[in-house]
Amino acid sequence: MNNHSQLLSSSQFFVQPLALTLALYSGLALSSEHSVPETVQPDEPQPKIYATQFQTETWGLGIGVRRGDIPFAVEDDEVYDVLPLIKYSNDYFFINGMEAGVHFWKNDEHQVNLYTRFRFVDIPQELQNESQSQAFDFGLQYRFLQDAWEFDVAFMSDSNKRSYGYTRTQYHWEYGDWYLNPYAEFHWKSADFNQHYYGLDQYDVGGGIEFNAGIKSRYHLYSNLYLLGQFGVGRIDDDTANLPTMDTQYQFESFLGFGFFPDFSNTSAKSKVTKVESRASDSSDGEFIRLAHGWATPSNLNAIFSWQTQTDPYNNQFTSVFYGTRLTETLFNFPIELYFTPGLVWHHDSEVQSNLAEGVVAIKAFYTFEFGPRWRLGVAEGLSYVSSVTYIEGSELEEKGYKPSKLLNYLDFSLDVNMGDLFNSRTMDKMWMGYSIHHRSGIYEKSSAFGRIGGGSNYQTLYLQWHF
Repeated sequence: MNNHSQLLSSSQFFVQPLALTLALYSGLALSSEHSVPETVQPDEPQPKIYATQFQTETWGLGIGVRRGDIPFAVEDDEVYDVLPLIKYSNDYFFINGMEAGVHFWKNDEHQVNLYTRFRFVDIPQELQNESQSQAFDFGLQYRFLQDAWEFDVAFMSDSNKRSYGYTRTQYHWEYGDWYLNPYAEFHWKSADFNQHYYGLDQYDVGGGIEFNAGIKSRYHLYSNLYLLGQFGVGRIDDDTANLPTMDTQYQFESFLGFGFFPDFSNTSAKSKVTKVESRASDSSDGEFIRLAHGWATPSNLNAIFSWQTQTDPYNNQFTSVFYGTRLTETLFNFPIELYFTPGLVWHHDSEVQSNLAEGVVAIKAFYTFEFGPRWRLGVAEGLSYVSSVTYIEGSELEEKGYKPSKLLNYLDFSLDVNMGDLFNSRTMDKMWMGYSIHHRSGIYEKSSAFGRIGGGSNYQTLYLQWHF
């Protein structure tokens, strides 16, 4: 096995961005039912059928830090990532952390999905912005569910048609406040996949099989708050591990974070919450449509919140439409409503940019209070993807020396007022008028999923939101 100094001396590493950056750094329910034994004492927690909760739990929001081993012949041995996680599912699609799918066909036990999954490429943090070699890949997935067991197989491809596939077996188990999810999977990697991502397009290598296994866990701390954890290990096939670019055959990864999920231990909490009184009992229905128009600003969030906003000299603008569906009426037993809210944004052309589109998926929280009329504070967390990087964002990143990323973290901050209260009209009781900040950023270089960038873009918007 060649050492990293030999990698540095190889003149062929200028061919691909990933190879170049690495070379520059190389100086561097067992069954369907759980029955409770008759000997269980009354004061002991009774086993639950987690499959039931797993299949009915439709939402969640979390964030944490992932640690991954670097298998390449470089000086750094590990890399860290901040990862926001969204969970949502309905009859048509699902999002579960770093994977998502649209159902082509499904019933209680079988699914055929158009599927995407994030593929990590663990390289030193300093190189991730330039290479941006990890991404969401797309393919087809078949999934089989049987009680607490889950089996799936998928055939995937990256954006350059380098193919691979995997098969995975999982088990979902819960007892008391603990949820455990052991898993094992095999990856079938094509020769061109191995040659690019492990041989760095400089060494020939055939296809191979990689094995990964581990366990995900969740511990219920209080109400909707959970502690999240994961530990896993992967074994790269022998031929790939023996490449001169590689330094180890085994990769360990771990994750630690926290999240908000339904509180199954207190299903009656919702009935104990004292809600803000209103003149119409049905004024907060479970779905909404929001229409907004926004104006770009070069100011950061701190400046916006301190009323020191600058005007974009090129007057870049967008128009957006968001749909929302309510997930829960309470959070931590407080009257905080959560909505899953996907949206489409159309950025209008200007002197410095062409028309472009943006897609958003997020979970948004609303807190309603009365100060004369009813007011609502809102905050959303999610993901944003643009078809092309906007001028307001690209110019800032270019100034800072970053390569832009189309996928970034999304935040939304809003304040609105009920128009029925404002104009004393029951016919307008389901309409809210407000102001919001539309924010995209890379979480201060902390996430390789967002290209390890610091910065992003902000738009101030005015909107109308109608509940039905």
